Amino acid sequence: MSTYLDFETPIKELEDKIQQAKNIGEETKVEMKDKIAELEKKLNEKTKEIFKGLTPWQRVQMSRHPDRPYTLAYINAITNNTFQEYHGDRNVKDDKAMVGGFGLVKDKTVMFIGQQKGINTKMRQYRNFGMPNPEGYRKALRLMKLAEKFNKPIVTFIDTPGAFCGLEAEERGQGEAIARNIYEMMRLKVPVICIIIGEGASGGALGIGVGDKVVMLENTWYSVISPESCSSILWRSWDFKEKAADALKLTSEDMKKNQLVDDVLKEPINGAHRNHEEMFETVKEYISKSIESLEKIQQDKRISQRIDKFCSMGVWNE
Repeated sequence: MSTYLDFETPIKELEDKIQQAKNIGEETKVEMKDKIAELEKKLNEKTKEIFKGLTPWQRVQMSRHPDRPYTLAYINAITNNTFQEYHGDRNVKDDKAMVGGFGLVKDKTVMFIGQQKGINTKMRQYRNFGMPNPEGYRKALRLMKLAEKFNKPIVTFIDTPGAFCGLEAEERGQGEAIARNIYEMMRLKVPVICIIIGEGASGGALGIGVGDKVVMLENTWYSVISPESCSSILWRSWDFKEKAADALKLTSEDMKKNQLVDDVLKEPINGAHRNHEEMFETVKEYISKSIESLEKIQQDKRISQRIDKFCSMGVWNE
């Protein structure tokens, strides 16, 4: 059963009317094609109207939609289930919030790494709500170095409300683990593509977010802090989260405008959560084309361009 956000209510009402018309047609044998076609036209128009004018806070809600595909769904679809997951950081344990391994994209071996959220309450607890511990980032770095050793491109999927901030995570060096990843990713000799498929929050996202190409799906966000946390710090209340979302300039459109991401991938008209297959195909084609173009660039030049891109962020001349 589909889940609908508050602003999607008109869409749900029209879909219910279409289903009712179909049921009436089946039960009474009355011809309902014209009525159904009229309702479907209204549904298409209303869908375009709603999703064309989403506010920053509504895009944040879209990025968290429970029906939205998560990292493993993208990986399995893109690799046609050739994905071989690897486990453990060879030091502490296997962090279930961070997944990674090799898979095939059009007969080309690629290292996939990403944060994984759960699809139900039990799985969310198992995956720690997509918030990795230090060993998760160290596992990610181990896999990146493995890909570099065998000269295989790397693709990371970012979808996290932030790195886990519990006492045990800090004791095991959460800050150091993220900082080490940022440092090492700058110098990786293989092409690196980072794709924000949901939430891109704080250092938790940056820990696997340094690449030659950093892209966002249309209805995702990328920021140093979530709107709720920003609101609680500035106004001592979550009641101003919508105002905070607008001020943070965290949408894909804002990030592209400020040259903090390289590209924005369009989602299906009604969002990635309503059409998984179309979104999977869009991401797969982007990955394939980007790897092809990046591999044509000389290794030293590619690394230099990556470093220059991140060093120039936040710098301007008057």
